[in-house]
Amino acid sequence: MAPPTAFPWDESAFATQTRKAVRDYWRNRAGQSKRQGKRTGKEAGTRKEVIGGQHLNSILKMIEMTAMAAGFSKEEILVGRGLELPGYFRAQKRWDIVIVRQGRLCAAVELKSQVGSFGNNFNNRSEEAIGNSTDFWTAFREGALGKETPWLGYFFLLELAPKSTSPVGLKRGCFPPFPIFEGTSYARRYEILCERLVLERKYTRTALLLSPRGNDGSYEESTSAGLGFRAFLVSLHAHLLGCS
Repeated sequence: MAPPTAFPWDESAFATQTRKAVRDYWRNRAGQSKRQGKRTGKEAGTRKEVIGGQHLNSILKMIEMTAMAAGFSKEEILVGRGLELPGYFRAQKRWDIVIVRQGRLCAAVELKSQVGSFGNNFNNRSEEAIGNSTDFWTAFREGALGKETPWLGYFFLLELAPKSTSPVGLKRGCFPPFPIFEGTSYARRYEILCERLVLERKYTRTALLLSPRGNDGSYEESTSAGLGFRAFLVSLHAHLLGCS
């Protein structure tokens, strides 16, 4: 067990590190698409980019560094192994990073992204986020995840594009949707989702980044209070300091 240290980045260093992680994300997607295109002899599209694997590894590394700054060893930070936690409605769920200490679950984090196909995938991503957290906390209630309340995080990176930031119409149904959804873009709907996931205690913290395609690592933070990535990691760091 290493002694804990302060949060590892000031605001300037954090912005630089996040830009690098976002740049790596786009490069990983592009590289995966090209490799799969060569194997199949066809042009690789968005679907091949999506199914290629862990494009958010550099974001994952920042979470790992945050845990190490809080005094956790690599053996206590599970990445790529031992990530299956018990569920209540299903046997197990594999998380992206799980942090443990002396047999106690301290934190778990889910990382997701979406590029293109915004209309097709928004509901799927929403259902995943809601379902995973419901399964997690019900399993916790039933004693499957220990007695100490863990920190549960949800990180999302969304492509910043005209189709994700332009207002989208709502279909007419038997009952009208909540007024908050009127005239919203998919980017705003993801903000609402992330806000309400925390409001309803589905996750301890959520973070939303928006980034255009490219290799410069540019990104935008959500304008919604509480969805910043730095605040997300600061919250995790603080919780882990208390998970001694």
